[in-house]
Amino acid sequence: MAPIVCPGFRLAGVSAGLKKEGKKDLGLIVADRPAAAAGVFTRNRVQAAPVRLTRERIEAGRCQAVIVNSKNANCCTGSQGMADAGAMAEAAARQLGISPDLVAVASTGVIGQPLPLVKIESAIPALAAALSEEAVQDLAQAIMTTDTVPKVAHRTVQIEDKSFTVVGVAKGAGMIRPDMATLLAFLWTDAEAQPGTLSSILRPAVDATFNRITIDGDTSTNDTVLLLAGGRSNLSADAPPVKAALQSAVNEVLAELARALVKDGEGATKLVEIRVRGAAGDADARQIADTVANSNLVKTAFFGEDANWGRVLAAAGRAGVVFDPERVDLFFDDVQMVKDGRGCGKQAEAEATKVLKRSEFAVTLDLHEGEGRAQVLTCDFSVDYVRINADYRS
Repeated sequence: MAPIVCPGFRLAGVSAGLKKEGKKDLGLIVADRPAAAAGVFTRNRVQAAPVRLTRERIEAGRCQAVIVNSKNANCCTGSQGMADAGAMAEAAARQLGISPDLVAVASTGVIGQPLPLVKIESAIPALAAALSEEAVQDLAQAIMTTDTVPKVAHRTVQIEDKSFTVVGVAKGAGMIRPDMATLLAFLWTDAEAQPGTLSSILRPAVDATFNRITIDGDTSTNDTVLLLAGGRSNLSADAPPVKAALQSAVNEVLAELARALVKDGEGATKLVEIRVRGAAGDADARQIADTVANSNLVKTAFFGEDANWGRVLAAAGRAGVVFDPERVDLFFDDVQMVKDGRGCGKQAEAEATKVLKRSEFAVTLDLHEGEGRAQVLTCDFSVDYVRINADYRS
């Protein structure tokens, strides 16, 4: 397989000794010149120091490097945490010979522990030395926490005799119910765009993808999504066809990453798309889909491969949306479980149980109230989810 390369960007991932067994835990993205930048961040009121620092810097619309560590969130660490986030950026800037104001910082891991700054600073020379156009897998591994596989996606778009590429990496397997984005995701492209244009592309893309997934109903303190545009392709998003193509590519990369995140949910064995149609409006459909997707009873039924359709209807009924329960139809993939609010019998349940044994399937609620529709990706709750989170800090 050919390496994933985006002209104008180099990447690295090394071990700084934050994780055990020499696993990669420190990553770096570097543009060969200051790039246009846009970001979306957590709306959790408890926000990590790197989120607060990077949010301020991204407002200027320019970024040349992103340094990111796993294993430690640098959250709830007070003024020292802010100082450490700044020092982390400054150390990277010195090594790269650029202004600290052009360095964004991100962290993920355990909340409430001081950042092991000495280890990070000591590893930065090796991190810079490892920079390569082809090191996207190293970077993706370095940002993992409880993820079991690295998440990488890319698209290359041809426009007449030129092309641009969008590459993205993401991490996240738990503490995921995004209220903006999810844990950490970084995208970079050699397309050219103004910061305002990038922001107008990134926000709706995040809303349509990362804001439509859930693993456990928890919104992280460190959620950060960054998009950098280096411009080496000489294809400018000032031109409507290029902007449309860039929007499509960013959407596709984020959608692929979002799906990979849920599929790799902590202890997950099922990837399930909750679809709601026939609602009075899209907002109503989204509210019901979100409630069903986050229902612990629904998610445990998925794990147990139990066609307990009553749990789905009960979750929909507490979503705060007005609908007539006696008009509702429910399907597991193409198997109809409920018609006009009543179960379709034992044979339907037997067929639905076969669907539930699949690793991926859809649950569709049709309210017959209007044209509103929405979908949310979720997963099951397994015994392993409890085990992983019971001893997460050890």
